[in-house]
Amino acid sequence: MAKVEVTPLRSWEDFFPGSERFCKPDVNDLTRWGNRVVSNLLYYQTNYIAIALVAFIVVGCLNTEGMFAAMALGSAIFLGSVWAVENQDFMGSLKRVNPVVFGIGLTVTSYILLCMLGSIMWFLSAISLPLALILAHASYRLRNMKNKMEYKIEAVGLKRSPMGHLLLALGQQEEKLMKIQNYLEEKLKD
Repeated sequence: MAKVEVTPLRSWEDFFPGSERFCKPDVNDLTRWGNRVVSNLLYYQTNYIAIALVAFIVVGCLNTEGMFAAMALGSAIFLGSVWAVENQDFMGSLKRVNPVVFGIGLTVTSYILLCMLGSIMWFLSAISLPLALILAHASYRLRNMKNKMEYKIEAVGLKRSPMGHLLLALGQQEEKLMKIQNYLEEKLKD
């Protein structure tokens, strides 16, 4: 298996060359659109990470206190959920033995969540804005020859990148790998 390599930061001229290299995706051909998105995600992944960080920082600077509060609340909810799952017996007995304490705890938790709703929305916008920008660029940016070559190298497995591992984990490259593997097997038989 190839070692993980981070792709280089692509130049601004390559990343955003002008309107001639952008085109509305064909929504009737989802396979082609999906190939374009995956190919661009693999080729421009370092640029996308930079855009995500800049957008996250900009949104975070607009409401710093809310961002940190939402991150702390999200961490607390995650840790509380893990603790509750691991201690189901304790939670069940607390609910049966002291329903008032359980109800007060649930009410206080709900109140904190409602009070923090604005901060949570800032945090979610700090996550969704970069994702929307990345998806828009990956959808509209036409592929070039280098882009297609990078995609094929990644699909065959000669090279691995962080985005390639993520897409593989999400199952976005499995069918492409099978097509390429079948094609190579047919060529080897001939």
